[in-house]
Amino acid sequence: MRSPIALLVALGGLLAPLAWSSPSRADASAWSFFGAGAVGWKQGDGDLVVDGALSLDVGVGTTPDAPVIVGGLVRATPLLDSGVDLALLGRVATRGFQAGPLGLALDVGGYHRFWGPGSTGVAGALTLGGPLGISLSLQGSYGTDDAMSFGAIAGIDLLRLTVYRQSLLPVWPNPSPAQDRRDVASR
Repeated sequence: MRSPIALLVALGGLLAPLAWSSPSRADASAWSFFGAGAVGWKQGDGDLVVDGALSLDVGVGTTPDAPVIVGGLVRATPLLDSGVDLALLGRVATRGFQAGPLGLALDVGGYHRFWGPGSTGVAGALTLGGPLGISLSLQGSYGTDDAMSFGAIAGIDLLRLTVYRQSLLPVWPNPSPAQDRRDVASR
């Protein structure tokens, strides 16, 4: 019969490697965008209507140090004279979009329209991201009851302006960047 102390020592020896770890970074990308523009929409047999629109995005993604960032976001698009469309989207973005001077993000997912006759369908956007979090987004959707929309939204991403900003560092330092900048000197 084995002693309980011997079993505990053996178990401790097996688990000890799990307690040791080297330093690691597990930063995530994040987005907090707001903007305004215009959206043209049509539903059913109705006429094309052009409304002023806002866009509010909140989301998270993989590390900003990767060349391609994958994540997801929630988008609310209030059409000022009509109602709000809500979307749950997956995002693929370039590192330049997240931290650099120029990059692209592609968003695709589903949306639901809570106003009028309502609609559920597919939504997407292609966003050009510039320095300081400035963005121009071309957005579109297609859903039930022949609902469709297309618009352009310009705005700013507050997290890309602050935490993820890598532009204007000589004149406006970023004291706590989310990215691992140890490799910048070697580039």
